Amino acid sequence: MTSQVLIPIATILSTYVLFQLTKVLYEELTSPLRNLPGPNGANILLGHFQYIDEHANITREWREDFRANFQFRGLFYKRELYTADTKALNHILTDSYLYQKGTVSRTLVTHFLGNGLLAVEGDEHKHQRKIFNPAFSMGQIREVTEIFNQKSRELRDIWTRQIAQEAGTARIDVFAWLRKMTLDVIGAAGFDYQFDAMDPEGQPNELNEVFTKLLHSPQSQRRATLRVAQASIPMLRIFPLPGNKTVHGARSKMFEIGNQLLSDSKAALKAGGGEKTVKGRDLLSIMVKANMSTDIPEQQRLSDTDVVAQIPTFLVAGHETTSTATAWALHALSINPGVQTKLREELLSVPTDDPTMDELNSLPYLENVVRESMRLHAPVAFTTRTAMDDDVLPLNRTYVNRHGNRYDSIPIRKGTVIRIPIGDVHRDKEIWGQDAATFRPERWDNIPEAAAGIPSVWSNLMTFIAGPHNCIGFRFSLVEMKALLFALIRAFEFGAAVPEADIECTSTPVQRPVLHGEPEKGSQLPLIVTPFVRG
Repeated sequence: MTSQVLIPIATILSTYVLFQLTKVLYEELTSPLRNLPGPNGANILLGHFQYIDEHANITREWREDFRANFQFRGLFYKRELYTADTKALNHILTDSYLYQKGTVSRTLVTHFLGNGLLAVEGDEHKHQRKIFNPAFSMGQIREVTEIFNQKSRELRDIWTRQIAQEAGTARIDVFAWLRKMTLDVIGAAGFDYQFDAMDPEGQPNELNEVFTKLLHSPQSQRRATLRVAQASIPMLRIFPLPGNKTVHGARSKMFEIGNQLLSDSKAALKAGGGEKTVKGRDLLSIMVKANMSTDIPEQQRLSDTDVVAQIPTFLVAGHETTSTATAWALHALSINPGVQTKLREELLSVPTDDPTMDELNSLPYLENVVRESMRLHAPVAFTTRTAMDDDVLPLNRTYVNRHGNRYDSIPIRKGTVIRIPIGDVHRDKEIWGQDAATFRPERWDNIPEAAAGIPSVWSNLMTFIAGPHNCIGFRFSLVEMKALLFALIRAFEFGAAVPEADIECTSTPVQRPVLHGEPEKGSQLPLIVTPFVRG
């Protein structure tokens, strides 16, 4: 009886395995990418992921060897496409129905942040975006600029006291403090909520502690591969892999806060007279008001669950990338004292500690510094898209395949994963010149013609992506970053605390600073900070 049951089961399993192997072999032999150049040395299970995981800039090195288009192996030896060709990237990013976040990417985002704007695609993304756009208008950012300035001055004053306690100069982990500051900003400007992460007494903040453990600890970097593997193989999700408890704890905390924030916002909105009254300047009130508007049919309004799902997205995206971008800007200024001095002179010409959005945006050298920092140190270094159907990618630059034949397009098969190398495009010598790796804000006074071909929603850069999925909060982030630099550069001089070669970045999409000699301490960026004394 046992053999009568086991034999059919074994036959079914063997047939399934044989089918999958045949499928893999067929895809391997017929893949349109098979004749593209690319690196060797891939592991049969990890592909080239092991190199990418260990060396943040490895794709930039491959780019030098294989030019703008090449193939490499992803997890489980699957072929993936790398393209830094601006014509191909425009084609990909403008068609958000044909090229979407793949199953793995969406699983990773949804598992942590829920079904918010970063996770949805197609018509659902278009619908959510339409409802949330008013919260990120220029008028709305103008309203919350005062909050940016207030929190920037709070950080300035905390550092001033710390420096005074250390006899006039201090080594400060600016990245850790910037994360606290931007968390307080998204709390106040986003949700009219005080997280108080920048506690002057140094009291721990629960949400900041959760984010630090999840995103900035040395373990978080090592667990990135495990998370990708779990997202790729559903069966692995049933196993208690390292880091799962941290992810679940962070997600639970964010949704707990999100539900309370939404409840408070709706209650205040109704108490104030319904949809025609906005509780305050915060983004959540604007979103709730827009969702309750009579302009939107009842059946098209988002549920409370859908609105709450946006809060973790804005919590993480609203403080992680801005703090990372500002930290890299301070690093660049610390090793370019001439640029720092020139910027300070411009900022000190403004006769107020509380500049408006328009005043911040009218400072040309501050604009150049922000652009150049966002170019050279894009906080998000890469993203991916997956082809939802067969397609052909047009190219600006022809490529030569393994057999010496030249082509001006690349056939794409449904399911192909494409790596979009934001940071590599920003350092492309064919676009930016031979000094592409040099921090030089003056380049923005005469932008190279080739930069016009880069898909962009801001400043000929891919920092905030392009097309329908461009970053909805990019104006918020830019003005907040300018407000931070305005307050800090006027008050302090920043110098390097460690040799430049010791400062590296993580290989995760958000490139956080780490020290080569102190990987056990996780993300950090120490700088020497001294008060600036006007002559």
